[in-house]
Amino acid sequence: MDPVIVECLSEGGRIFLINTQEQVWQSTPPLRGREVLSGAFFWLSAFYFVYCARPEDWIPGLKYIPLAKVTSLFTLLALIMSVGKTSRRFRDLPKEARYLIALIGLLIPSALLSPVWKGGALTHSLDFGKVAVAWVLTFLVVTSLARLRRIIFIQAASVATIAAVSLVKGHNTPRLEGVLGGIYSNPNDLAFAIVLSLPFCLAFLLRTRSLLRKVLWAFAMLLMAAALLQTASRGGFIEFAVAGTVCLWHFGVKGRRPQLVVAAALVGVALLMLAGGRMKERFFAISGDEITSKLDQSAYGSYEERRELMIKSVQGMAHYPILGVGAHNFVTYSGRWKEVHNSYLQMGVEGGIPALILYLIFFGSGFANLKRLRKRRDLDAETTLFVGALHSSLVGFVVGALFAPEAYQFFPYFAVAQTSVILAIVQEQEPAAVSSAELSKPPQIQAAGYRRSEIPQPVPYVR
Repeated sequence: MDPVIVECLSEGGRIFLINTQEQVWQSTPPLRGREVLSGAFFWLSAFYFVYCARPEDWIPGLKYIPLAKVTSLFTLLALIMSVGKTSRRFRDLPKEARYLIALIGLLIPSALLSPVWKGGALTHSLDFGKVAVAWVLTFLVVTSLARLRRIIFIQAASVATIAAVSLVKGHNTPRLEGVLGGIYSNPNDLAFAIVLSLPFCLAFLLRTRSLLRKVLWAFAMLLMAAALLQTASRGGFIEFAVAGTVCLWHFGVKGRRPQLVVAAALVGVALLMLAGGRMKERFFAISGDEITSKLDQSAYGSYEERRELMIKSVQGMAHYPILGVGAHNFVTYSGRWKEVHNSYLQMGVEGGIPALILYLIFFGSGFANLKRLRKRRDLDAETTLFVGALHSSLVGFVVGALFAPEAYQFFPYFAVAQTSVILAIVQEQEPAAVSSAELSKPPQIQAAGYRRSEIPQPVPYVR
């Protein structure tokens, strides 16, 4: 093999090894940068935990501490303080981040010009803006698969804990309604969060080699499925069926685990027989036949009401197509004090048609990221598991969004952020190639931003 000359260039914590005959290889960012960002990652993790676990609802004493406000404030400060200290910069943000920021940017004037309630819409829009802060910080500081795994673990373990707490505290409460506060107070929202997090639990179960951890994750998934059935959410069940099917395709069929498919089928049938009675009654009530109980009457009335609200939302989009009626203002605009149970119509009527387009493009970008990752044949086993889990979760979301008003829930936005992070991590592990034509240029042009005095002398020949 002929000897080649290698030059070493360094700036801003990055090292470039230049093979003067072939390519340039760029090293990974230095450890020092990761250490500097440990504080930012801590507050990002705290934000995920407080949003997903709502500890103030079930841990005594915490309800007197404004955990959500504290973690949101420190997450914002962490984002500001991380400027210039990350290996990824703001200019590196993917297009989906810009779509999300633009979406929130549209909701602000929508609130200020709302024909219904300006103050309420502005408050909800600013509150929804927290997801953009968390999204951007996630992309900037989650620079390794270990950190991504920790973030996903927080979500999966938190929702599993919420399912257990809901079953314990609400065993006598119809549909677990109002057992917890915030995003979990509505049974449909609780079911939505459970379904979006179940694929991650299965990924962790398959990833670990510890028998104890496998048992714990399996038990957590059983609790989550039981809580889902107790909510009697029809939309949640449909979402569960779709996400579960995609999950089994990734992990059971493509992953060559036929025992997983058989076990899931047996457990699913057993759960439906033991705890699916209320869910079955609500589905049968849609037809309007054989309505015998108050629950059946409520289910049928809910179906009819939702159909009318969908019609009203389309009319609202026709009357206010550009900026809509303002975030969370449809409940007032409809005159029924109920939300439209369709996330796409919810965003369209409250944010306007441009906001709906950004909303669709944003989640389309998440699927595009996953498509690029699924085409690769060089992914390790752990990355493949998380790609499959994210795909299952997002497919479940786009289906579930047809039956639930979840336009402002953070979980699907977190999922898109995680697709962007995985794609960035995989791409950063590849060598950055520079053409031989660029190498023939003078040194100050070869490495933009380097002064000739900063370029060290060539190292000795290597073979």
